[in-house]
Amino acid sequence: MRFTSREQAARLLAERLEKYRGTHPLVLGVPRGAVPMARTIADALDGDLDVVLVRKLRAPSQPELAIGAIDESGNVLKGAHFASVGATDEYLRREIEEQMETLRRRRKAYTRARGPIDPAGRIVIIVDDGIATGSSMVAAVRAVRARKPKKLVVAVGVAPADSLERIRAEADEVVCLHAPTLFFAVGQFFEDFSEVTDEMVVATLAARASGKAA
Repeated sequence: MRFTSREQAARLLAERLEKYRGTHPLVLGVPRGAVPMARTIADALDGDLDVVLVRKLRAPSQPELAIGAIDESGNVLKGAHFASVGATDEYLRREIEEQMETLRRRRKAYTRARGPIDPAGRIVIIVDDGIATGSSMVAAVRAVRARKPKKLVVAVGVAPADSLERIRAEADEVVCLHAPTLFFAVGQFFEDFSEVTDEMVVATLAARASGKAA
């Protein structure tokens, strides 16, 4: 299965999530790529839109390999490769601080006119275009879980089966459109996997808040 775009994947996910229409869910996009997807789903379900901020921790000399993840409260999730890639304490200290600075910058930029929407007591849907190792999504789920939502749903376009099992152990429900046997990168499953910039995220959140088209 290959999607034409993130927008197509978002519309397909919205169809699978139709049962949450009428519950006014809180739809959280994982920046940056999934925020426009989350906007489409929030529109379809008549929900609120916000972001959940997490960052992967990168392996030395292999920035595409996640060895863990961190949320904006500074909680570190160690992944399967955390202890096996030769990362020194000094490297980890610098990597954690760099990713925390990115999270602080994004929170200030994305929701500068307001704080994050409180998920307590609400049905929350966390959206991502794709999951590789699952570390960032697990960190996102745990960060939101700590805020005591009524129900926590993960909606994702594509993810390998083993990563989905990690997520299912954390979330109340997982909706995934495609779980391929061979998985190398999220982008291979999208014909259009164009970059989503910080400016596009800010515009998407601002447009939704004002009720305008993105």
